Amino acid sequence: MSRIGQDDLRAAVGSGLVSEAQAASLLALADSRRGARENLAPGDEPFELFKGFNEIFIVIGLLILTSGWVGFIAIDLSGSPSDYQRKAVTAAIVGAVVLWGLSGYFIRRRRMVAPAIALSLLWAINAGTGLNAQFSQPFMIAQNDYGSLPLPLALTTAAIALFWLRFRVPFAMALIALGVFAFALLSGAIQAGSPAGIGDLFLLSATGSFAWITLAVGLAVFAVAMGFDLSDPHRVTRRSAQGFWLHVVAAPALVNTIALSLLDSGTSSSNLLLFAVLVLFALIAIIIDRRSFLIAAIGYSVTLAGTVFNGEGTAITILALGVFLVALGAFWSRIRAAMLTPLSGVLPLDRLPPSH
Repeated sequence: MSRIGQDDLRAAVGSGLVSEAQAASLLALADSRRGARENLAPGDEPFELFKGFNEIFIVIGLLILTSGWVGFIAIDLSGSPSDYQRKAVTAAIVGAVVLWGLSGYFIRRRRMVAPAIALSLLWAINAGTGLNAQFSQPFMIAQNDYGSLPLPLALTTAAIALFWLRFRVPFAMALIALGVFAFALLSGAIQAGSPAGIGDLFLLSATGSFAWITLAVGLAVFAVAMGFDLSDPHRVTRRSAQGFWLHVVAAPALVNTIALSLLDSGTSSSNLLLFAVLVLFALIAIIIDRRSFLIAAIGYSVTLAGTVFNGEGTAITILALGVFLVALGAFWSRIRAAMLTPLSGVLPLDRLPPSH
């Protein structure tokens, strides 16, 4: 595939096909994407946490700046509860203004990846701290009454959504999904009581609706992720990156709930069904060309080998899974192409990543 260079854009501007502003925008877009896709093989997923060590340098600076700000605020947070609330909310507002300005420079102007992730996290923490100080009731929480927490949690999620609408940071989508997930679980805890243990969050057989909430939220997040993926099958825009981070949240929620529920049964039929479910998740991961689902499935396959088999055959099972992952990574594109060919009349292949 031939590439359009700067000389081509200059010729296009000279002929009147594009304006100088449009040509500059195209060059800026190409420069911002070149780091992630310059040497990317066909069929591979673009993934980028930072473009260079300067971004890591800036992230470290942001963390040190945040630590100093938190220390400064902690010294000033004294006095009556009303004074504490007022100072905490004021500090959060000042922090929001500073973070918004830094985000405008490092994200919208400099197009940096690692600082964008760090600023998204700092924005979420700052918003959650200020909103909880304003709306939550510490005395209720001390008595295991969480009725005052849904409102600040919902507002925090809305604040993250506002941040995403402005700066379009893909990682912020994962934070929004986690906020929705936490809000749903907290609402369930208020209605049915706190879960007895971490297992209640994922076991469909447990009392309460936590596992069903986890499953429902996981399916909803997966559906939104697929919406982003289907709108960008060639994965050339940030919609693909947003879909990736949503898959990272959706996959554990779905695999955890289904796999642990079947694993908890302990019967041979449930173990066989679990194997079928893991194979299904692997097939889905290959078809949609997302490896996060497969990694989650493999993780629970290792759990299955170590628990159901009581250690017998664990080493050989893990060895086989390792060979499977290495082979699949080496021949992912060929395997995917072979799978998609018979599905051409069933799936909308034009909206899925092309096979290579």
